[in-house]
Amino acid sequence: MAMHFDLTDMQLMVNVAGASSLTKGAERSFLSLPAASNRVKNLETPLGTALLYRNSQGVTLTPSGEAFVRHARIVLRQIEHLRGDIQEFARGVKGSVRVYANTTAMNEFMPAVLAHYLANHPDVNIELRERLSYQVVKAVADGTADIGVTAQAGGGENVEFLPYRTDRLVLVTRSDHPLAGHDILSFEETLRYDYVGLSEASAIHAFLLQAADDMGRVLRFRVEVSNFETVCRMIAAQVGIGVIPETAAHRYVKNLPLKIITLSDDWALRKLHICVRQFDKLPVFAKELVSLLVQDAAQPAGAMVP
Repeated sequence: MAMHFDLTDMQLMVNVAGASSLTKGAERSFLSLPAASNRVKNLETPLGTALLYRNSQGVTLTPSGEAFVRHARIVLRQIEHLRGDIQEFARGVKGSVRVYANTTAMNEFMPAVLAHYLANHPDVNIELRERLSYQVVKAVADGTADIGVTAQAGGGENVEFLPYRTDRLVLVTRSDHPLAGHDILSFEETLRYDYVGLSEASAIHAFLLQAADDMGRVLRFRVEVSNFETVCRMIAAQVGIGVIPETAAHRYVKNLPLKIITLSDDWALRKLHICVRQFDKLPVFAKELVSLLVQDAAQPAGAMVP
């Protein structure tokens, strides 16, 4: 039996997968629930397999559904790439680039790069999401993201890696904290003290929890906040200690009673990489963002200029 796939059906399945809900997926696709349900059934019949597990909590993808969504994302992105490559000939057509990055890149390096890029590309939108490094690579590999910035240097089918920046995580304490007399410490030596951390939605939060768990230790967050500046202000107020990127620490130590301490752990020094899935197949405007990131790697953090 010949199989014909409608782009609307593909987008519907991608939206359902993203929301884990047929109802919300239908809303995102601008379809009624009965129409969306009927479209899914009409997909499943010729395929001869169920795409969704349905239960009272919502829906989840079957293995067949995961394969369908993975390929649908690639097809839909190729359509977007086609639009991007010819947008200079079609006024009013907008492009979009999905960028996934780890916490340091997201907060320390991406703002200046994206500000420069968007100022010169008024017809392109950026979707920027923060993820753990391995999640960044996975997202690029499966087509969820177009460009990633990750501390991982390999992995992912058809994923290409370019060197970006060096990222060092450091310990920050109040200048009169018991640990402030040290210039270098292991992460494990700090775990008897309370921590100030970023919210659990941040990639660095999960990274530090995993690092402690790998040692069989517990990392105690006394308070969780939304950005590096607030982390440093909480540390200065004697709430706890914290681990943040060195670039951020040097920015705030100038005006606060803080001490920066080097972490001896190998993972504290990370080499960031730009990753893409087959660079040659990216639309022109996405290639230009990759080129800008490569150019930025040669600049001091935040120094990207028009």
